[in-house]
Amino acid sequence: MMDETIWGRNPVMEALRAGRPCNKIMIARGSRGGMGDLVSSAQKKGIPVQYVPRNVLDRLTEGANHQGIAASLSPKKYVHVDDILARAAAWGEDPLVIVLAGWEDPQNVGAIIRSAEAAGVHGLIIPRHRAVPLTGTVEKVSAGALEYMLVSRVGNLSQTLNGLKKEGLWVAGADMTGELPYYEAELTCPLALVIGGEGKGLGHLTKVCDYLVRIPMQGRIESLNAAAAGSILVFEVMRQRLQAAKKGRRGR
Repeated sequence: MMDETIWGRNPVMEALRAGRPCNKIMIARGSRGGMGDLVSSAQKKGIPVQYVPRNVLDRLTEGANHQGIAASLSPKKYVHVDDILARAAAWGEDPLVIVLAGWEDPQNVGAIIRSAEAAGVHGLIIPRHRAVPLTGTVEKVSAGALEYMLVSRVGNLSQTLNGLKKEGLWVAGADMTGELPYYEAELTCPLALVIGGEGKGLGHLTKVCDYLVRIPMQGRIESLNAAAAGSILVFEVMRQRLQAAKKGRRGR
């Protein structure tokens, strides 16, 4: 497999902290500030550091805001769905899995990964076909959160969701036609939350979901983009679970 290029100070630093195999780091000549810890960390790990003209990074990242640094890494490894469930068990928590259906914008994928990691999601599931690969853009937008997020890539989302049901998870879909506002839905259970991509929704996956939730809209805009909607939902799950945990402690 070909090496993957990521860029930006936070993504590169988080890749080093997470122990991701790194072949080399490239820094633009004349870059100032914030590079000392990066260089020191790379040298301790025996990773070569090259100083190159800035236009080399511009060309390598196709004009993205690389902040003067890029790294050549082994590709992000996908995991099995069972690995995500095992992480939840190891943490002593009910599983919380996000399923991305038809997401094709790397900016949105990176944004939901950042929110998901911050909200304690145990892993993401994406389809093998017609989905954004885990590119450098996804890594940059996630601000390094991708390094800590387990991602499983599957051939059939419907079969995977039915498999999760057999493992005791409920499947909730985010859809404008949902019968429940998200804040009235029970989200403390072992949960797979399915979120459709821009303009496509869940399609046939609504038939696999146990229930559908919606985000009520009060303004003139009819919907939020997928990443914004997903972020609201995962933090609502976190809020409900924290509230349930507090009530449980008080009851003892």
